[in-house]
Amino acid sequence: MLSSLVKQHQIRQQIRKERQEKKKKEAIVAATALTHALVDHLNGGVAQAYINQKKLDTETKILQANAAQFSKQTLQWLKLVEDFNTAQKELGDVENWAKSIEADMRTLSSALEYVYRKSD
Repeated sequence: MLSSLVKQHQIRQQIRKERQEKKKKEAIVAATALTHALVDHLNGGVAQAYINQKKLDTETKILQANAAQFSKQTLQWLKLVEDFNTAQKELGDVENWAKSIEADMRTLSSALEYVYRKSD
C-alpha cells in the first residue's frame, strides 16, 4: 500500500514536471515570439527613421546648393546695381562738366560781343 502511494505520488510528480516543462517551453516560445515582434516593430521604426534621415540629407544638400546659387546671383545683382550707380554718377559728372563749359562759353561769347561792340 505504501509503495503504491509512493508510485502514485511519483507518477503525479512526473506528470506535474512534464506539465511544467511543457508550460516552460510554451512560455519560452511565447517570449521569443514577443521579443521578435517587438524587435521587428522597433526595426520598422528605425528603418523609417533612417529613410527619413536620408531624405533630409538629400533635401539639405539641395537647399545648400540653392542657397549658394542664390548668394552668387545676389552678388551679381549687387555688382550690376553698383555699376549702374557708378555710371549714373559719371553721367551726372559729364552733365555738370557740360553745363560748366556752356556757362564758360556764354561768358566768353558775352565778353567777345562786348569787345566787338566797343571796337565799333
